[in-house]
Amino acid sequence: MRVVASALLALCLATPAGAADLIGFWDTPRHGGNSFNRLPPDEAYFAALAGYGATWVRLSYDKWEPAKRDYLIGDADKYEGIPPADLKTLRETLDRADKAGLKVVIAPLSLPGMRWAQNNGNKFDGRLWRDKAWWGQVAAFWRDLARELKDHPAVAAYNIVNEPAPEKNNGLVEHADLKTMQAWYDDKAGSASDLRAFYETVIAAIRGVDPATPIMADAGWYAAADAFSYWPAALSDQKVLYSFHMYEPYAATSAPNMKRDKPYAYPGKVPFGDNEETWDKVRVAKYLAAPVEWAKDKGVPLNRLVAGEFGCMRLWSGCKAYLEDVLTALDKNDLHWAFYSFREDAWDGMDYELGARKVGWKYWQQMEANERDTTPRKATPEFAPISKRLQKAD
Repeated sequence: MRVVASALLALCLATPAGAADLIGFWDTPRHGGNSFNRLPPDEAYFAALAGYGATWVRLSYDKWEPAKRDYLIGDADKYEGIPPADLKTLRETLDRADKAGLKVVIAPLSLPGMRWAQNNGNKFDGRLWRDKAWWGQVAAFWRDLARELKDHPAVAAYNIVNEPAPEKNNGLVEHADLKTMQAWYDDKAGSASDLRAFYETVIAAIRGVDPATPIMADAGWYAAADAFSYWPAALSDQKVLYSFHMYEPYAATSAPNMKRDKPYAYPGKVPFGDNEETWDKVRVAKYLAAPVEWAKDKGVPLNRLVAGEFGCMRLWSGCKAYLEDVLTALDKNDLHWAFYSFREDAWDGMDYELGARKVGWKYWQQMEANERDTTPRKATPEFAPISKRLQKAD
């Protein structure tokens, strides 16, 4: 008994206070928003999101002004440590979120060997998925970051990378049938394109310095909801959240649709994969059932599934109905979710508080000058499918 007691005491001393409860935050449905802003959010920003009833924010920092070439990783072409100035700004931002009562999921858009396209001349960077040599640099980065943030009270998860796409230009089309996806994975298993193996490598590095903080893993093909389907098993770590994004059918929900002479409607027929399909409430629910079915088959509790992003162009006539149908499907299974996006200061397309009106010239002027956005926001009918659910959240 003395040996057991001593072991328990050592474990308690080695584990930060409250660390054991970190995964418990995700035991009940959590609803929040995405922050992809060009400036680190201020106190008013976080207070406004919390004021709607949100409990968490998925925070990306890749648009912030970096100390070197790429924020926090220094240079995606060669990781040599976290720039102290970048880390200081991130910590201060986390402090502000914590003050507002929000938990934060850290979500990088770039990693060593994978620079985010918008910071890369709009060119896809797939080096990470072609050469395992980059995996070591990614593991080193996440080990360093986890060591720095593991005790911060705001941090609720590490989202290893936003929207990985090892399948892109690599032999697998988007939204392929299950048999085709599984055959592709069988062929790539163990290679640099093996997303599941990549996550296992990075998670092991994180767990070397931080045994407690939950880890969020996006599905492949830009976090498509049907892209977990080819995984033969869940990840080995028991504190993993499995995340997918929902913008399907992309041909209808995205910005290019708004430039068509006759935009695709919702409900309505829309191109999807190699076909044209009717998308409506039933089709949305069927598509979003894919990760749920995978989780049940692999023994993953549904409270470990997260819709990390979802949205549509706010000026699109079908947007409000689409958001309602997506959220109805997610809430049916009590999944965690975070809408895209909250008060984005670099793009107004999915800023639902702006309603159905275009932003004024000052929005663009402040963006050009890299000044803080002061465009007034408020609850709108376009935001209602989201805001009414946030208000009901615990």
